[in-house]
Amino acid sequence: MYLRHTTLRKDGKVHRYWRLVRSVRIGRRVIQQTVAHLGELDQHGRLEARALARHLIGVPEESQLFDDGSRDVTVPVRLKGIHIERSRQFGDVYLALALWRGMGLEDLCERLLPAGKERIGWAKMAAVLVAARFCEPSSELHIAEDWYRRTALSDLLQLDDEEVNKDRLYRGLDHLLAHKADLEAHLSERCGELFAIQNEVLLYDVTSTYFEGQAEANPQAKRGYSRDHRPDGWRTVHEGVEVKLTRHPETDETVIVCRSADRRSKERAMHEKFSGRIEAALERLSARLARSKKRLDPAQVNRQIGRILQQNQRAAARFEVELKPDSCPAGFRLHVACNASFDDWAALSEGAYLLRSNITDWSEQHLWKAYIQLTQVEAAFRIQKDQLNVRPIWHQREDRVQAHILVCFLAFVLWKSLEMWQQRAGLGNSPRTILEELARIQSHDVVLPTTTHRQIRLRCVTQPDAAQAALLERLGIVLPKRMRLPEQELTALTASA
Repeated sequence: MYLRHTTLRKDGKVHRYWRLVRSVRIGRRVIQQTVAHLGELDQHGRLEARALARHLIGVPEESQLFDDGSRDVTVPVRLKGIHIERSRQFGDVYLALALWRGMGLEDLCERLLPAGKERIGWAKMAAVLVAARFCEPSSELHIAEDWYRRTALSDLLQLDDEEVNKDRLYRGLDHLLAHKADLEAHLSERCGELFAIQNEVLLYDVTSTYFEGQAEANPQAKRGYSRDHRPDGWRTVHEGVEVKLTRHPETDETVIVCRSADRRSKERAMHEKFSGRIEAALERLSARLARSKKRLDPAQVNRQIGRILQQNQRAAARFEVELKPDSCPAGFRLHVACNASFDDWAALSEGAYLLRSNITDWSEQHLWKAYIQLTQVEAAFRIQKDQLNVRPIWHQREDRVQAHILVCFLAFVLWKSLEMWQQRAGLGNSPRTILEELARIQSHDVVLPTTTHRQIRLRCVTQPDAAQAALLERLGIVLPKRMRLPEQELTALTASA
């Protein structure tokens, strides 16, 4: 990514408008794609963005964490032995933690989850769970064994790598879920303070969530009642959209069953598209098996089949694929059958969706309009599905599923806060672009050998390049230059000085 500018003359004045662009290859051509329009980057714009940053995240770069005590230390060093160790991702987790604190979630969690006999506070584990979902959505096992160790979150939270493990993260989910109502009430108030947002109804849209595993003990993972063929009639609320109001037989919630002709056509086209891809890929694989002159490894072929189905998951359940013994040189042939139940279910479910509400005195038309008029709800769900990976859900317990959804929702709050922040700063509405760019800003340990045969270790943050600096300036963020070392390393530094 790099900066480009356009110069315009208007009313006798010269205006220079900046934009952030990146090179994208399309076929044989390389084109420049605009990531964000930065405007004139004038003094007024910078001050406005800085004021918003102060209001949102305060002044974290001035905290004691970033004062390593070496500002006035003078020590002669040997240039030949200078080297870098312990490189970590810094920019994205720094921003995630700043948003977490700016939304008041750190203070709230410390009040709701006070320190007890446990060595590690649950408020810190909550921050780890949400920051991971915000920056790089993954399982608790992946967070503990890979992601956390690649980031500078351990420095920012003062929480060693060994202190974050999957069991502690799971228990963190349990503790966080117990305060779900308090978290929602706080966020409703805080978003109103920061962004002048008024809300009366809070919707969790998890209509397309699915589970991996048996989940036999989780009633949420069981198939519900049929959404069609009920005795009560349908009502047309919009051209091509029918709804009917009913009650959930188990929870007594208000349920609005919806059928959309446009959505049915779209989902049917998607099923046909992915089915066609699978059929074409399996035909090519079958032809390769027929042409083979030697015996092949069935395990390797099964992995190829798995990749084909994985890349086209929307229609994977339609196909039953197996390798059957054969007298051909390959030793087996490909047998493909279509699952009729998939087509039956697709014909029944395409274009249908279900709305659930705890509001009991609204009509089906009123509830549907309240849902559909919030055009960002579907976009928000796409963010949770695609960017924050709310699905598939791997947890087998009902309470863990609820906790997983809560963490995704908290990460979504950070996501939307960043989106509104960058919109006000004139940076468009793509938080993922901001995160990916800032993730390239790293922290390193610069090791300086002294002339007295000791070593000085400085935990430094890399200098942003021009594009990163433009983003940070527009957002009003000032990154720290160094971070405080753990106490034992700081003592070694003082002794060597």
